[in-house]
Amino acid sequence: MDAAMNEIRPAHEEIELDLLLEAIWRRYHYDFRGYSRCSLHRRLTRAQQRFECDSLSQLQHRLLREPSLFPELMSFLTIQVSEMFRDPAYFRALREQVIPHLRTYPSLKIWIAGCANGEEFYSLAILFREEGLEDRTIFYCTDISPAALEKAEAGIYDLDRIRQFSENYRLAGGTTSLSDYYTAAYGAAVFDKSLRRRAVFAEHNLASDHVFAEVQLVSSRNVLIYFDRALQDRALGLFGESLVRGGFLGLGAKETLRFSRHSDAFDDFNEKEKIYRRNLVGTTVLGEAA
Repeated sequence: MDAAMNEIRPAHEEIELDLLLEAIWRRYHYDFRGYSRCSLHRRLTRAQQRFECDSLSQLQHRLLREPSLFPELMSFLTIQVSEMFRDPAYFRALREQVIPHLRTYPSLKIWIAGCANGEEFYSLAILFREEGLEDRTIFYCTDISPAALEKAEAGIYDLDRIRQFSENYRLAGGTTSLSDYYTAAYGAAVFDKSLRRRAVFAEHNLASDHVFAEVQLVSSRNVLIYFDRALQDRALGLFGESLVRGGFLGLGAKETLRFSRHSDAFDDFNEKEKIYRRNLVGTTVLGEAA
């Protein structure tokens, strides 16, 4: 898809995009060079309008000379759209099929890669509390965007989103009412800060950073769809290296391990809900993710 779109774009636009991404990497140390080209063009077109730039070259010029613009540009370059218990069947599968395996561990580490504004984390924190695993679990919540991590740690969401969150929670097998976990005030829902007591929020870039912990579950949903094939392989390599033998990987509904060079390191656990399991036995080598 990206290759086809690039063919119909003027060559100078592709050169400008390459130079802009290289400038961002060298100036701000954020690597977007392996992101989907089509997605980047769409997002940067909106950024050009916001910053009143007629071209990507002009946008690059401003970014190099006006560092204060970069945090706002990050909101265009990163996607922070999610909802609590998104794709409820995925969370029901975790509850009913994965949790019984996780119970066998005396302690648990969970990596939520690309946690965005925190909806995925709070969903898992609530699920693990209801299943009696909260006190033995540490949640590593990572994202490339510092602004998103601040929102995730605050745990505040518009009240008009709660109806959908609550319906998702019910369909995901919630054992009580979602309202037990938040306080409503001034048009916002503030989630109980006790849900965060076992959480670590940290910046992590799947394009340039490395494995930082051994975990039993990686949940990284709707992140890979914004990467090109090489960066997808790098991220999947990181996930595989971080997982213990028999650990679980959850991907988004439109994502898959098929065609990845790391597919042999995993077994299908629940293909419908895109849950995979790190090989229990064997000598599969994931290799360097860099």
